[in-house]
Order: sequence, then structure tokens, then C-alpha cells
Amino acid sequence: MNLLIDNRDDNLKVDDNLREDIISVIKEVLKVEKLNDNFEISLSFVDEDEIRKLNKTYRNIDNITDVLSFPLGVIEDSDYDIPLGDIVICVQRAKEQAMDYGHSLQREIMYLTCHSMLHLLGYDHIEQSDKEVMRSKEKEIMKNLGVFK
Repeated sequence: MNLLIDNRDDNLKVDDNLREDIISVIKEVLKVEKLNDNFEISLSFVDEDEIRKLNKTYRNIDNITDVLSFPLGVIEDSDYDIPLGDIVICVQRAKEQAMDYGHSLQREIMYLTCHSMLHLLGYDHIEQSDKEVMRSKEKEIMKNLGVFK
């Protein structure tokens, strides 16, 4: 697996612990989905202005959001790392949600990574039945990692 992290928000330090937690989430999502880890994932940390612009440009929604997912749509086993897609996390929104839910920023970033990885693999939460499936997967993965609240 190849994880590319681009930190474009000075309010977050991406240390080895956070990087390892992100990798563990990605690997657990792939394991639960019975996929190998021959994927390349790009994860960017951005500020509110940047995520708002991305949300407006790609979803026509002029609001700040916590995470955006940009799947490339190619999910297959390979001997080489196949680009799976891009994850973009808003640091300020993640901090606010961590405070709201009473857990650490690191745990919130893990959850947002899990959520976004499921989007990259084709899950969504537009319909209630799809939302229930996706939430169930998130809970399973976070429990497996020992960080389910």
C-alpha cells in the first residue's frame, strides 16, 4: 500500500503516530472488504477555505464539510499499487467534531479516514438503507481497531 499524505494546514502536525493510525484504518477497511492492500491512496489535510472551494467545485455545495472523497473507480487485485482515490479532510472541522463528540482529534481523523475509504470503495449514505449499511461497516471497522465509541 502506498499512502501519500499532503498536509496543507499548519494547525495539524502529522507525526508518526497519526500516520500509523491512518494506515491501520486503511488496512482494516481493505481487510473487512476482503481486498488486498495493493492500492495508492492520497490524503490531504486542508483548511476551511480550501474544503469549501472543493465542495463548491465538485459537488456544487457552497459549504464547509469535514471530509471529501474522490474515488477513481478502479478496484481490482494487482501486483502493483492501483490508485484508489483521494481523501480530503478539513482539520478545523475535525477538531470541532472531536470536541463535540468528546474524543481526540486523532480518533476523529481515524473515523473520517474510515468513512472516506468506504466512499472510495463505492459506499454512500444518500438512501437510508445505504446509510445503515455504511454505518454498520464503520462501526465494525472502528471496533476492530479498538476505537469505537
